[in-house]
Amino acid sequence: MSVDDPSAGSATSGGPSPRGGGERAEVFPPTLREVMLRPWWIGMLAFALLVAGVFAWLGQWQLSRAVDTSPPPPGATENVRPIADVAAPGENLPEPLVGQRVSVSGSFVAEDFLVVSSRFNDGEKGYWVTGQLRVPSTEGVPDPTSLAVAIGWTADREVADAAASRLARATDEGIALTGRLISDEGPAVPSRGAPATEMTRMSPAGLLGRWHDVAELNVYRPYLVADGVDAVAGLLKDTGLAAIDSPPPSEGSNVNWLNIFYAVEWAIFAGFAFYMWYRLAKDAWQKEVEALEEAAEAPRGDG
Repeated sequence: MSVDDPSAGSATSGGPSPRGGGERAEVFPPTLREVMLRPWWIGMLAFALLVAGVFAWLGQWQLSRAVDTSPPPPGATENVRPIADVAAPGENLPEPLVGQRVSVSGSFVAEDFLVVSSRFNDGEKGYWVTGQLRVPSTEGVPDPTSLAVAIGWTADREVADAAASRLARATDEGIALTGRLISDEGPAVPSRGAPATEMTRMSPAGLLGRWHDVAELNVYRPYLVADGVDAVAGLLKDTGLAAIDSPPPSEGSNVNWLNIFYAVEWAIFAGFAFYMWYRLAKDAWQKEVEALEEAAEAPRGDG
């Protein structure tokens, strides 16, 4: 065999094996950026942008409600206003108007002088005597309409019960009142061992369940703490009741921090929408890379 025979060199050199077909082409895994630029993940990014935009709008809406740009001037609650200018039957009392002094006229329903317990006056626990004041349509309200009124206070339950009975017998046909308008405290279940009729909250909704002649009755949601002057002073005479201490509300901040907290929450949710997109895309990329690595490490067949 000639030394120049190429077949002889192939047997001793380090050239490729004559079988040739067992080599695999090297496969490069995609980068995270390449996965994120695929149409599916671009579509998911657009969806995340939409969700984040909704959350951002909700956050802006909360911020717009967090700051009162036109708060009432100091002492505004002490100016007596007609009740029709402050509240309407069946509507909640707006926060800036809680404690507003108002004027109203009407007549008490004789059967509906009721006692509410757990009432404090100058730090002393006692009882309120309350009444149902029917407000005439001349006050700008539908007929019939009623307003719950806290009339007087005492530390003695027997005095309160006796005063309620006396007021039921001595009520005049009409009366003009001034007082402070307060939000409904909400009804409460009597404590264990107390009578089922015991009331510990000043709630027009709770009083309504015990009032008489309430068919199609319109009711103010807030209640009135009557000033102990003029007409009310005449009602309290010889009843043993004292005027209810009702100081003006403290001047609050015009910033609602709860709404600001909600706005921050919406901003966090908006950022979380982008994080979820990133996290899902990264998980998909990692799974693809792992699958390619496992395929590269799998043993080759003898074929």
